[in-house]
Order: sequence, then C-alpha cells, then structure tokens
Amino acid sequence: MNVSDGIIRYPREATVFAATCAVIFCVFGVIGNLVTIVALVRCPKLKMHATTAFVISLCISDFLFCAVNLPLTAARYIYEKWMFGTLLCKLFPVLFYGNVAGSLLNMVAITINRYVLITLYDYYSKLYSNLSIGLQLLCTWGMAFLIMVPPLLGIWGQLGLDPTTFSCTILEKDGKSPKKTIFIFGIGFPCLVIIIAYSCIYWKVRSTKLRLRSHEPITKHRTSKRERDDHRLTKLMAVIFMCFLFCFLPLMIVNVFDEKVSYPELHVLASILAWASSVINPFIYAATNKQYRSAYKKLLTIVRSSMPSGADSMPSNSLKTKQEKNLSVSYRQKGSSSVL
Repeated sequence: MNVSDGIIRYPREATVFAATCAVIFCVFGVIGNLVTIVALVRCPKLKMHATTAFVISLCISDFLFCAVNLPLTAARYIYEKWMFGTLLCKLFPVLFYGNVAGSLLNMVAITINRYVLITLYDYYSKLYSNLSIGLQLLCTWGMAFLIMVPPLLGIWGQLGLDPTTFSCTILEKDGKSPKKTIFIFGIGFPCLVIIIAYSCIYWKVRSTKLRLRSHEPITKHRTSKRERDDHRLTKLMAVIFMCFLFCFLPLMIVNVFDEKVSYPELHVLASILAWASSVINPFIYAATNKQYRSAYKKLLTIVRSSMPSGADSMPSNSLKTKQEKNLSVSYRQKGSSSVL
C-alpha cells in the first residue's frame, strides 16, 4: 500500500482497469437489463407469473445501478478524485447501497414467492393477487432505501467524501458508523433467509416427487409439466442468488475486515466483481431458461420486422416510376410505327 499525506495511492493500472470495467459493465448492463424488462413486459405467458413482477423489479434495480452509479464510478477512477459536488456525493452512496439492497430484497421476495408456490400452493393465488404484489414491491423498495436514512440525516454516521480513497461513502460521525451493520444485517441476514428458504424448497420437492407420480395419466402429464416449469424457474432464481453471493461476498469481506484499506488492490477487484452482479443476470436468464429465451426471441423478431430489409429498401415510388417508364416506351414504339 502506498500512502501519502493520508491519501491511499492506488496503482494506476488498478484504477484504469477499474474504470474500463465500469464503462464496459455500464454499456452491457444498461442494454441487457433494458432488453430484459421490455421482453418480459411484452411476453403474455411470463406476465401471468407473479415471479415476473419481482424479476422486472430486480432488472430495474440493476438498470439504475448501471445507468447512474457505474458512470460516476468510472469517472472517479479515471481522475482519482470526486468531481461532481457535495450533493451528488451524498446521494451516490444512497443510490449505491439502496440499489444493492433493492436487488437483494427482490431476490428475497422471489425466494418467498417460490417457497409459497411449491410448499403452500393452495394459498398462492390469495397471497399473490395484484394488490399483494404491488404492496410487496412497495415494501421492498421502501426498505431498501430506508436503511440509508440514518446516515443521510446524520443520525447514525454520515454520508460524504472519504479523501483517503476518493470515494463517496458512509463515514463515521462521533466515532460511530452503520457501515458494518448494513453489510452484516442488511446483506447477511437476507442472504441467510434465502439460503434457508431454498433449502426448504429442496426438501419439499424431494419429499413430494413420489406423490406427484401417482396421479392419473392426464392429470399427471399436466401437473408434471407445470411442476417442471416451476422447478426450472426456481433453479434459475437460485442460480441468480448464488451468482449475487459470489459477486458480493468478497466486497463484504474486505469492507468488514480491511476497513483501513491496507490492500487497495483487493478493494478494487472486489468492487469490480460486485459491479458484475448487475450485468450478468440477463445472460443467465437467456442461458438457463427456455421461457426467457423465448421472450428474448420474440422481442428480437419484433425489432427485426420493424426494420426495413435490403429487398424492401427500394422505395415503392421509384418502382412505380420505372414501370410507367417502360409503358411509355412501349406506347411510343407503337405510335412511331403508325406514322410511318
């Protein structure tokens, strides 16, 4: 670690690499999440699933992170300083931690949705009406940004510029900061809930598999197809969570155990890995689930059909003019022969 006048000097290679990754993630994240949102909204079959509402909410959270936080982060690493003013410096950590918490809480909501569907199916339609889904989404986003109110108001810690790392983050106030608490309970506790819920789902599926096979042939076929679709979607959401955990766990570890940034390179790498969690989800959807791939294909078909092809690019007026010209030549030939 290179420290001068209390300022941590990151290796220039590390800051350039971080800025480059931020720009790349910004482009792919904005496009990928926006395409996913449009594709899911336009797919009638997927819109019937309550899970889709939470997936769209998750994509919105990732989209905002890629569209707002990553460009500011890229500029911070390029110039190695914060250059966007005090107000935006206070809002930046609110958006950063709020979007991270929003993504995780949306995953919690998805996990609970999967748990109710598989273990309490008789109550599913009652618990997931349109009103209930709307209230759950409202609570999810409210809780995500509510955790940032104490430091924003200066009640517990404060938000501002950390000159040692040229980053706008949660700072200590009167020797107290909620940063570790937010990381441990704001991220760790929801992760624990998700892990327990998926464990219960796994054991429930395993214990009911033989019972599902004993149904009548037609009912068995229909039920097994529905169950297969539900289980595939559940597996997809489990993969999304595992990738999120893999991306954010290093950042949680370095922030908790290396608070003084003794190893700045590790902080840079952990941050880059955390940014990736907002980019990879659309690729996971497309790679692992047939229904989501179908939604992407339908959107791509619509986009292609709206674009003029090479054969259709010739204006109809020019074609009409060409036909009229040929007719005119033909009439002139007939007229000249009669005069002679």
